[in-house]
Amino acid sequence: MAFSDELLDAGSDLWAAQKRHPFVVELAEGTLDEDAFLTWVRQDYRYLLDYARTFAVGGTKVRDEETMTHLLGVAHRVLDDELDLHRSFAAEYGIDRAELERVEKAPTCVAYTNYLLRTAESRSVPEFAAAIYPCGQGYLDVAEHMTEIADGEHRYTPFIEKYTSDEFREAVDWMRAFVDRCGAAYPGYHDAMREAFLTSARLEHAFWEMAYTAEDWGTATPAAAGISSS
Repeated sequence: MAFSDELLDAGSDLWAAQKRHPFVVELAEGTLDEDAFLTWVRQDYRYLLDYARTFAVGGTKVRDEETMTHLLGVAHRVLDDELDLHRSFAAEYGIDRAELERVEKAPTCVAYTNYLLRTAESRSVPEFAAAIYPCGQGYLDVAEHMTEIADGEHRYTPFIEKYTSDEFREAVDWMRAFVDRCGAAYPGYHDAMREAFLTSARLEHAFWEMAYTAEDWGTATPAAAGISSS
């Protein structure tokens, strides 16, 4: 079994929880409250800025030129393409770029982005590969699930189409292969990779909850990010 599949097996309960989360189900049905969607747009915009930074930092740590080129390219594409999608979502609701850039991160967004950046900066390349994997594979799997329960087109259809596009599938395939290469080359890091993967997967689930409940610094609980304090 490929190591990426072992990680997905380890996170199967978290994957199932994401697919049944009301944010995911209601978005697929087109019934998601506008405020919840805009909370996601605002927070994910801030998340993606640090996601790009995470790939850029990771690109400085790998040793082979091909992987470095790809990681730095992903950072550029996030800034150039995926953030533009969020700006277009926001513009439909009268939210401009300046407002997006002023958004304060919610506690879960802080926890997730801090974790990714800390992993990229101070942990091993295999752990970095495992930590970034749940965002890509998770969004693809969740969006594919949305296609199964969506009933025709609606205002959130562009979200589903973005994260089931051929371009996004290719990006996830590369991440999966990166995890598998690291798993094969560094068997001694399997436990650490599994922990990194599961931490990010917990935070992925927490991100849906954060958007659905409009989490802020007055409503968050100590466990809001889904990780222990240790």
